Amino acid sequence: MKLANKVALITRGNSGIGFATARLFVAEGARVAITGRNPKTLQQAAKELGDGVLALQADVTDIEATERAVDRVVKQFGNLDIVFANAGFHEITPVGQTSVEQFERIIRANLTGVFFTIQTAAPHLNEGASIILNGSVQAVLGIPGFTAYAAAKGGIRTMTRNLASEFAPRKIRVNQVTPGATRTPIWSLIVPTDDAEKELEQRVSQSIPLGRYSEADEVAKAVLYLASDDSAILTGTEIVVDGGATGSPLGAPIYRRG
Repeated sequence: MKLANKVALITRGNSGIGFATARLFVAEGARVAITGRNPKTLQQAAKELGDGVLALQADVTDIEATERAVDRVVKQFGNLDIVFANAGFHEITPVGQTSVEQFERIIRANLTGVFFTIQTAAPHLNEGASIILNGSVQAVLGIPGFTAYAAAKGGIRTMTRNLASEFAPRKIRVNQVTPGATRTPIWSLIVPTDDAEKELEQRVSQSIPLGRYSEADEVAKAVLYLASDDSAILTGTEIVVDGGATGSPLGAPIYRRG
């Protein structure tokens, strides 16, 4: 097993990519702690993941709650070997229709909260630990209406590189997984119905060379690689899991002839 006896903390491990990663980490032998805001989904996730998983209610934007969660994990499992800073959400923020409060809420959840998660965990990281940040292709795609979220994820790209330098003396690696469109519950935040979500998926898939969304499990496998010793020489880099949307966009179905 790739993560035998490792201790891992996953923020927003109660849903989507975070949950898929927690499930994979457990299967690979890690002792896993997950955090989440919603007590109902957190309880359900913990039940599905098994008795050995520590589930803690904590909002990543609440620094004191994050500190309490990290303290609880360390007391129960010991120092950390892996931190997957996964928590975040997106909303539409078009120019002329976005409040200061909405913009700052998105930045705080997707950028500020990530930094303070890492800062809180830092004293408790073992030498050789792995930190993985969750980015997004929206940092580079220029999608209209998502400026706040894209700005936050652009910040994650630079944070990954800066933190990699800062943690290098402790032999701690910092990398990023960068998902493209992925089939997770997060889409319900921007589309009103299941039918609308299916229509959006069909439309977005036309701009992906491989013609489909990623699955959460596929992103989780990239996170596992970055968390494990298989990537022992990697730091300050990112793995893009987007079906070619950013690397070879002109291969997408929408551009094909015939």
